[in-house]
Amino acid sequence: MAIYCPSWPELLKMAPDIPLDINIKEPRWDQSTFVGRANHFFTVTDPRNILLSNASLENARKIVHDYRQGIVAPGLTEDELWRAKYIYDSAFHPDTGEKMFVIGRMSAQVPMNMTITGCMMTFYRTTPAVLFWQWVNQSFNAVVNYTNRSGDAPITVSQLGTAYVSATTGAVATALGLNLLAKRVSPLVGRFVPFAAVASANCINIPLMRQRELKFGIPVTDEDGNRLGDSSKAAQQAIAQVVVSRILMASPGMAIPPFIMNTLEKKAFLKKFPWMSAPIQVGLVGICLVFATPLCCALFPQKSSMAVSRLEPDLQARIKENSPGLERVFFNKGL
Repeated sequence: MAIYCPSWPELLKMAPDIPLDINIKEPRWDQSTFVGRANHFFTVTDPRNILLSNASLENARKIVHDYRQGIVAPGLTEDELWRAKYIYDSAFHPDTGEKMFVIGRMSAQVPMNMTITGCMMTFYRTTPAVLFWQWVNQSFNAVVNYTNRSGDAPITVSQLGTAYVSATTGAVATALGLNLLAKRVSPLVGRFVPFAAVASANCINIPLMRQRELKFGIPVTDEDGNRLGDSSKAAQQAIAQVVVSRILMASPGMAIPPFIMNTLEKKAFLKKFPWMSAPIQVGLVGICLVFATPLCCALFPQKSSMAVSRLEPDLQARIKENSPGLERVFFNKGL
């Protein structure tokens, strides 16, 4: 009986267009360098990702999941694989795999923050306006902080509600207190009160919305992703890094436009068309955030690490018993 042997052209057609050993669990660029992390986050925070349909998101998830199983769609190129990976990363939580609420995704940061921040900096002179926009801002931050939390432990509605009320109340109270102080300073200095309020509020909102992580810990792994346990110490480092990133992220958009707006409002154009003040302010903030958001996300590696010696004593003992010689553990710090 004759045995059929496919020809080389047929074998080439049967072979996948791309290799099966591309590590799409990690970003495309070297995350040990700031430039590599910046390239990664410019892609992750691309505002165009929030315009993608559910069908596009599900198609990206299928491509990524299939590739991890060794299945490659005919004609798929490496660039298309990486594009699917980044669409997937922009919409699905890295630990739980669940689809994230759209306004909580990092790709929504620029359009949402430019609108809220621009309005906070335009309508800051009266207490009702400060109260309303700080409440809107902290409610948005609460959604972002929950959506981009680290770990896969579930959080109850009661816990989430308590954290939201505590975080928002504390943040709004801080903003109102600073606004009262602002009435004693010059108008230019007063324009910086929203930034001081946002910086202070981030120090309250983020830890409160992620308090479960501080109490129960977040998953820590070895370099290959093998789970070693949960650590509160790792959660403390992760949340501290996120607080610093968020404050610096807000800095350019809240520090540069006040100087520009203070000058523009003395010109004839804005005196004649005062309603243009808010759109101009929003636009200025947006320009700053397009660059500040990815660059500040890149300050610390997403896959953060810490020495085993800094972990809780019981977790250290367990790791030394099961993985002797392991010196560092890794974890998702959240965003």
